Amino acid sequence: MRGAWLLLAPALLAGSVLFAGSEAAAQKLPEGNACIDCHQGIGDPRVTPPAEKFPQDIHLAKGILCQDCHGGDPKNFDPQGSMNPAKGFIGKPKHQAIPQLCGKCHSNATYMKKFNPTIRVDQVQEYFTSVHGKKLREGDQKVATCISCHDVHKIRAIKDQQAWTYPVKVVDTCGRCHGDAKYMQGYKIATDVVEKYKKSVHYEALTKKGDLSAPTCNVCHGNHGATPPGVDSVANVCGTCHSLTADFFNQSPHKKAFAAMGLAPCVTCHSNHDVMKPSDSMVGTDEKAVCVNCHDPKSAGFQKAAAIRKSLDELRGAVQRAGAILGRAEHAGMEVSQAKFELRGATDSLLKTRATVHQFDPAAIKKLSDEGVQIANKMYEKGVKALEDLTFRHRGLWISVGIILVAIVGLVLKIREIDRRQA
Repeated sequence: MRGAWLLLAPALLAGSVLFAGSEAAAQKLPEGNACIDCHQGIGDPRVTPPAEKFPQDIHLAKGILCQDCHGGDPKNFDPQGSMNPAKGFIGKPKHQAIPQLCGKCHSNATYMKKFNPTIRVDQVQEYFTSVHGKKLREGDQKVATCISCHDVHKIRAIKDQQAWTYPVKVVDTCGRCHGDAKYMQGYKIATDVVEKYKKSVHYEALTKKGDLSAPTCNVCHGNHGATPPGVDSVANVCGTCHSLTADFFNQSPHKKAFAAMGLAPCVTCHSNHDVMKPSDSMVGTDEKAVCVNCHDPKSAGFQKAAAIRKSLDELRGAVQRAGAILGRAEHAGMEVSQAKFELRGATDSLLKTRATVHQFDPAAIKKLSDEGVQIANKMYEKGVKALEDLTFRHRGLWISVGIILVAIVGLVLKIREIDRRQA
């Protein structure tokens, strides 16, 4: 067995926010290194893969080798010497020891600043405040550690698109545990969150639109200090991005009502992992509206919801109508670019109105809606005028053509008459 663990090769150094910059392709392994030469030559599936993966590890690119994590003497090809505990050899680290092993470097400010002056050195300390770190100290052998999220022996720079912690890949990284129902047995945690998140508007923005700022697991739950948001903190999490919406909600009657009923802001109406793209149909009194989940037809809230939906429908309809007629005019060759630009004012009013819905104040919403409708109606009139001008031009053109044709016919007849007289 001792031979099987012959100097478990390369660096096991994990941690987020490793070194700035993207990883080069494959690095050249050092020659005359007992760890690497032996591990590559053994062909043992337990110890050879690390040596084969290491050329793509960011640590090798920075000059960090096997002995920096595993100890031992890499210049001694005698197993008794290379794996000498007196040389600090530790072989494969225990699960509970991994954060401290990574932290040996990553918590050393003086050492880490040599690689990146702005790099954080509190990741290990933060990790032990997380649910992962707390369970690790309790002896949990399954809980995530550094290498669960950052890989091992093939750790990549955080800006590398192949890194497990690259925004697009984070959900699958977390999902290796949190999406595995069998692995998560006993934790009393839902295991369908990955599946739900991949249906969300956030995942669509991240993967289809390429918006790397779109929230993924660690944006809401934290990374090294990962903790599940509670009822009181969910709104604060959402509000870090949707700040204006959060302000409106805090001014609304729902703020106190939700608190009294123990309902979580934001997720009660929008859900959490499977957040769908919001639409006007969410508001109002029809069966698709979320308002009817709490407000019965006889309640004041039900009537307010109906009024809010009416304002939204009127503004959206006015914007669509103006946009359609301006589009027709433009397609016909009329100059309506200024009107289309001014229509943006109505579109902005629609966006503001949709955000203000969270304030649940029909009067304030109607005021914004009326302002937008007024702009949209003016632009609609400009579209109508443009099409009327087009019709007038067409009529004038046909009249002109008719006059010209009559003149030509008259000229031809006159020429023929002259020819007959001369004959």
